[in-house]
Amino acid sequence: MNSFVHKTLVAQLQAGETDRFSVLAHLSYDAADPFAVTAVFSHDGRVLADWRLDREMLFEGLLRPVGVGDVRLRPVSQGVWDEVRMELLGDARPDGSRQHALVFWWAPALAAFLHRTHEIVPPGREQIRIDDFLADLLAGS
Repeated sequence: MNSFVHKTLVAQLQAGETDRFSVLAHLSYDAADPFAVTAVFSHDGRVLADWRLDREMLFEGLLRPVGVGDVRLRPVSQGVWDEVRMELLGDARPDGSRQHALVFWWAPALAAFLHRTHEIVPPGREQIRIDDFLADLLAGS
């Protein structure tokens, strides 16, 4: 069985209060790191951002508002168009504010990606290989 899932989705990046533009969101999941989903956002061949996201949090964001830190998600319904709104907070600016981005995913496409990851490692069946982690940690000392 394949232990890796990759899917490229079109997402909407909101610039300003109302304007949105399309970006590609390259999602990947590896069973070797069962709690994380990597999202690489690109536009016109340039990588805009690279985020590691909590898989369970992405799934919960399809159903209800989640997140209190740098990543916050919540479902949004626009008539027949169901989306997930993801707010990303970045590094602090000199004026004390933080970088801020809003990304909107088409909820059924995100759900399909997450369903594929659940086929590889069902929720609640994730395992941390602590011996491998400790060996890597000690090798780096």
